[in-house]
Amino acid sequence: MIPGKTIEELINKHSMLEKDLSSGKIDKKLFAEKSKEYSDLNEIVENAKKYILYEKDKFELEKILKDQNTDEELIKMAQIELNNLNLQHEENEKKLKLFLLPKDEADKKNAIIEIRAGTGGLEASLFAADLFKMYEKISHKKKWSLELISISRSEAGGLKEVIALIKGNNIYSTLKYESGVHRVQRVPDTETQGRVHTSAATVAVLPEAEEVDLKINESDLRIDVFRSGGPGGQSVNTTDSAVRITHIPTGLSVSQQDEKSQHKNKAKGMKILRSRLYELERSRIDEERSQDRKSKIGTGDRSERIRTYNFPQGRVTDHRINLTLHKLQEFLEGEVFDEMIESLSLKAQEESLNKL
Repeated sequence: MIPGKTIEELINKHSMLEKDLSSGKIDKKLFAEKSKEYSDLNEIVENAKKYILYEKDKFELEKILKDQNTDEELIKMAQIELNNLNLQHEENEKKLKLFLLPKDEADKKNAIIEIRAGTGGLEASLFAADLFKMYEKISHKKKWSLELISISRSEAGGLKEVIALIKGNNIYSTLKYESGVHRVQRVPDTETQGRVHTSAATVAVLPEAEEVDLKINESDLRIDVFRSGGPGGQSVNTTDSAVRITHIPTGLSVSQQDEKSQHKNKAKGMKILRSRLYELERSRIDEERSQDRKSKIGTGDRSERIRTYNFPQGRVTDHRINLTLHKLQEFLEGEVFDEMIESLSLKAQEESLNKL
């Protein structure tokens, strides 16, 4: 049960914002912020008002049912109305609890996605490339912007590693469930006897951190420069344009060599490092708040096997929610991706509600 005081505060807040916004006296800088807050409350305020009136309405209907002078027809109608009222109250309570859940400040941010080939040799690198193509297609369908940060190709034409920045609305809230080990079961092109092989790739999704989110002291950084070369820096430079940035307190290190400019490589490297440090700090805080974090959906645990893509059976299975879609090709084309994400999101909300 939600405390009545909490619901009343929510209703009063909505009423005060309505008055403030219609007064025409709000500072321009605050207007957008208050408008957004009012819009968010607008979606839930009717549920809040009905929730507050529930006990009164329930009492009136129960009074009719207890009155021995009430005729049968009226009793039947009152009973139906009470049943509907109870069902609506449960629905209102669920919506209000979801609304009152602590918001993840990172949900609205852009995301940096890192895909790496795991166990399985060249086949794993081909699968990493397939996953990257899938996220490219999803981005295109959703009209998100995908900006390549770095890429390292394998001999077979696959990807050893790829890092990209995806920009748009609420990117991290959608993609955060993708962090973990993705497993593939299929017959590789190099397999002559038709045997199914199992390979894996890891995906890490980090909220893009701005300078205002995280202050990094220059004295905490060690920056080494060297010449580009090999996979990821195919054209060997004659100048020291490649950059390796090490954050000394944590030991986190980022290398960047895709650009010919040392300055651009440093900027890209700092973008990745800032986001990794930001996520490290978020994880530390989450760990302090919740001892059962490992069991939660969307924790970003990169060592957890989260999904299997089974080509012979044409299915994709998410092990966290035991959901199987027999639409593997459609999933890889980004066509039924939302179906999976919605199920994961609902399960994550259920976990949070149970804790509440």
